[in-house]
Amino acid sequence: TVLALYEDGERVPTLETGKQGIVILDRTPFYAESGGQVSDEGAFTSGTLLASVQKVKKDKNEIFLHTVTVEKGTLHEKDTLTACVAKDRREDIRRNHSATHLLHRALRMVLGDHVQQAGSLVEPDRLRFDFTHYQAMTDEEKQKVEDIVNRAIFDSYAVQTRVLPLQEAMAEGAMGLFEDKYHDTVRVVSMGDFSKELCGGTHVQNTSQLQAF
Repeated sequence: TVLALYEDGERVPTLETGKQGIVILDRTPFYAESGGQVSDEGAFTSGTLLASVQKVKKDKNEIFLHTVTVEKGTLHEKDTLTACVAKDRREDIRRNHSATHLLHRALRMVLGDHVQQAGSLVEPDRLRFDFTHYQAMTDEEKQKVEDIVNRAIFDSYAVQTRVLPLQEAMAEGAMGLFEDKYHDTVRVVSMGDFSKELCGGTHVQNTSQLQAF
């Protein structure tokens, strides 16, 4: 259900064909840009309505703000609609985000436990992983990391997500950006006994779905 519509920062009752604006729903399947992972894209549909969803962000109160362009029809406040996430794009993002977790673990195995994540970018067509280390990696080290990640993919680890109290997750050894401000409860993503991290992103169900790294 559409709770509110905004155009150019002003609340409006409708968005006509060709207009771009912000849509707030009572609930959503869309992932909002967060933790280095880009947002989902997709569409809202209802009867003759078609609105493309270009990006989704969260405000400071964690309200999801969907940026849309109305391609056909008119979008009204209080409309009931179907929210459709672009499936192939979501699947590509899931694979790349899970790959960053395997990469993080492999880097620590090859370079040492001093390696810490210092940022990342997860998109449909690539991942970027920033980390702390005292020198550039050698070609041999890069090959070792690649081999370890590919072995973890081949080993077909089940991917499990759990919501735990923060202190319990830390006691279990879950890795995270601990300078960040986490909530009292956190989401822990485990890939077999290979990787365990605090993460709110989307992931595959089994590492074998990555196919190759």
